[in-house]
Amino acid sequence: MSIDQNTPSAPTASLSLVVVSAGVSDPSSTRLLADRIAQKSLDTLRAAGLPATASVVDLGPLAVDIARALVSGFPGPELKEAVARLAAADAVIAAAPVYKAGISGLFKSFADVLDNDLLVAKPVVLAATGGSARHAMVPDEQLRPLFAFLRALPVPTSVYATPEDWGSPDLGRRVARAATELTLLLRSGVGQEIADTAWDGYQHQFSGNATRAERSAADVDFTTDLMRLAAGGR
Repeated sequence: MSIDQNTPSAPTASLSLVVVSAGVSDPSSTRLLADRIAQKSLDTLRAAGLPATASVVDLGPLAVDIARALVSGFPGPELKEAVARLAAADAVIAAAPVYKAGISGLFKSFADVLDNDLLVAKPVVLAATGGSARHAMVPDEQLRPLFAFLRALPVPTSVYATPEDWGSPDLGRRVARAATELTLLLRSGVGQEIADTAWDGYQHQFSGNATRAERSAADVDFTTDLMRLAAGGR
């Protein structure tokens, strides 16, 4: 089932899933895989008593804006809105096509635009599509280290699909397993608790686009060891 990019805003009590798809073809197998994972995740969450909605950030239309932001350091309005949706999400489904034995440059460029704080302790499903089963480890070899650097919480099962996988029951089982792992992480609340409890222990960009970013002097904890050291050790 395809997920509408203009999904209405979720009620306060609902969880928000954001799909980030770097597929650029039409139709895009990367987007189709991401939609499949998102729909299964929604179904699994609702079966667990956790209402949820999903929306999509398609990176293809944002490619020029992403390139300009990398050069200038100033994202345009549409890119800002996409990043804000990602920051506000309860969980992320990240899907990239594989080109030349690696994730697409478009996906990596988008990741380069994000603040390091943006996805702290946020559950993420990793997915990729490619033309050959030889690249099946790309999600774990390239996406998993990337999201580890961003201090997110990738679920244990990544999902990779080639053209011959679409009719395979094994792909459905992997999608279901990833959706179940995502549901258990969200139901436990561990990501939220980590971010709430350990936020001051991470290095942060002041006035960044993370939801908890400090934006004024009132937001800064001057009692931490680092701030005392900066003030001369008092």
